[in-house]
Amino acid sequence: MQKPKTVPLLLVMFTGLALLLSACAGAEVRPPDIGQEFDPKDLRDRQKYGTVFGDEAFVFSTRRRPDRDGAAGAAGIGVNAYLWRATLDTLDFVPIASADPFGGLIITDWYKPVDVPDERFKLNILIRDRVLRADAVKVAVFRQVRGPDGEWVDAPVAPGTERALEDKILTRARELRIVAVQAGS
Repeated sequence: MQKPKTVPLLLVMFTGLALLLSACAGAEVRPPDIGQEFDPKDLRDRQKYGTVFGDEAFVFSTRRRPDRDGAAGAAGIGVNAYLWRATLDTLDFVPIASADPFGGLIITDWYKPVDVPDERFKLNILIRDRVLRADAVKVAVFRQVRGPDGEWVDAPVAPGTERALEDKILTRARELRIVAVQAGS
């Protein structure tokens, strides 16, 4: 009786590895220039050097949504540009601690008004949408006052302060949009 011949497992693994490597032969990925730091999140670097998986590697949608200038999938900020610019214009007197244009979050540092040195404010602004809408911006105001021992203590914010800031941002965003529409026509 003759034993059936079996292909060694090692041979199968090497064949699979060779097939996998040969599939990567057409990929053109160039390393960054010497002395230049490569940032894989930077769209310009990805366009310049390419990606391992190509342009359409992981698409989680059946269609590509065009950007404002008509370029499908173009890089830009992740929120409404008018609301973003209006928020920065409205808060130009407050030091910005963090700004994320893709997530739409702006966090300010503590701001002490000149006329009230024992009081300070901090703002968190969230822009929720790519559409210029009244509910697309949310402002949170934090207020502290200096206690008798010199420590900062949380204090209540005047009612309507957050809403007044939201309205001011929305008004400025509408003004910016009107100027842009008039310049385009």
